[in-house]
Amino acid sequence: MRRLAPAFLLLVLALPAARASGSGADADWGRFGYDAARHDASPDATITAANVHKLRRLRVQLDGTVDSSPIYVAKGVRGHDAFVVTTTYGKTEAIDAASGHVLWTYTPPTYAKLAGTAQITNATPILSTDRTAVYAAAPDGMIRKLRLRNGSVVWSRSITKDPTHEKITSSLNISRGLVIATTGGYIGDAPPYQGHVVTMSERTGAIVHVWNSLCSNRSGLIKPSTCDASDSAIWSRNGAAVDPATGDLVVATGNAPWNGSTDWGDSTLVLAPDASRLLRHWTPADQQHLNDSDLDLGSTSPGLLAGGYAVQGGKDAEIRLLDLRKLPGVNTVTGGELQTVPTPGGQLMFTAPAVWKGTWVFVATGGGTQAWRLRGGRLHSVWSNTTNGTSPVVAGTLLYVGGDGVLNVYAAATGKLLDSLTTGAIHWQSPIVAAGRVAIAEGNANDHATTGVLDIYRL
Repeated sequence: MRRLAPAFLLLVLALPAARASGSGADADWGRFGYDAARHDASPDATITAANVHKLRRLRVQLDGTVDSSPIYVAKGVRGHDAFVVTTTYGKTEAIDAASGHVLWTYTPPTYAKLAGTAQITNATPILSTDRTAVYAAAPDGMIRKLRLRNGSVVWSRSITKDPTHEKITSSLNISRGLVIATTGGYIGDAPPYQGHVVTMSERTGAIVHVWNSLCSNRSGLIKPSTCDASDSAIWSRNGAAVDPATGDLVVATGNAPWNGSTDWGDSTLVLAPDASRLLRHWTPADQQHLNDSDLDLGSTSPGLLAGGYAVQGGKDAEIRLLDLRKLPGVNTVTGGELQTVPTPGGQLMFTAPAVWKGTWVFVATGGGTQAWRLRGGRLHSVWSNTTNGTSPVVAGTLLYVGGDGVLNVYAAATGKLLDSLTTGAIHWQSPIVAAGRVAIAEGNANDHATTGVLDIYRL
């Protein structure tokens, strides 16, 4: 992950069945990717092709850049519909979705020391299973459980022994009562660091398991300098996705050594639901070339399709179709992908794929946006264009793709452009859509700003 490309370079998205959202949990967009599988597809059909042109923009000033995505909680903060965001220096804010007023702000104790430095986070917060709290990351290496009503701390837990080298880039996830977090490295890839997956108890914050993608024969948090290998960042927008059929965790790693036993650079990995052990892997036959050429496989995330299939992109501008059920166990087997297709425009890919109805896949890069459909164990192109974008999302039957100062809205099945909403400049941000509102943040974390903007579009 040594060189970062502009946000407009990539994207992937998928769509769900259309139905209007209700109140409470049914109306939430409570995590990056909408669900634990990171499908990025909501059934909320409040915004349609007939009324999308009625959306009007509200700009909300924030205490920092949100270089990720907001979440949305219906009636979640003292009866208010609210967006919750985490800034690059770890401030977490709850914002009234109707008025744009800030309802509360949590500031980590390390904020004053780190603000303006290169030590940042890009992680989206996540709503607790019981809807009473959010879990948020900060660049001090901590995950904190914050009460939704006022932002006060319930518990805090460090997930790295060296937060100056190990960065919480990817968004948090939850499955089976466990909070799931991953680590990577900072821009420039200054060693030493290792990508690892950490699971914590939702209730207490106690660490349940740590799986290290380098020195994987060692359990628990390790001091990075004590492992003889560095990198293997787990830094994609998704971090860990959860297989809805098995509960297994699926992650992709960046550049690092690979030996099929303890070091797992540039690989797609399937872990046990609690991250206690590695179950299966897919490692490309040209793994050494990817590592030598800074072509991280883990620049993007596995997109989980129906029937155990997955798509895995990367900085080498290729998307592979995999069958997760047939991957080898812990051994030195490489290759075995079912199909390879180029990314839109043949560009590097940096965001997560999204999947609609289990068979549609949407991807955007700096070279365009494209839709495929899975049939007969193969990906078939349905439509494409040359409009760049970041990670897209679907709500109802509409596809939303942020790009260069604009949020484009398409008919998902046909690619017809329905509307273009004006935004500020964006980097890794992707929108969410809930209860007739669309929200996307502005800015670039690498500018190290302590102010920012959240755009809210309302019918």
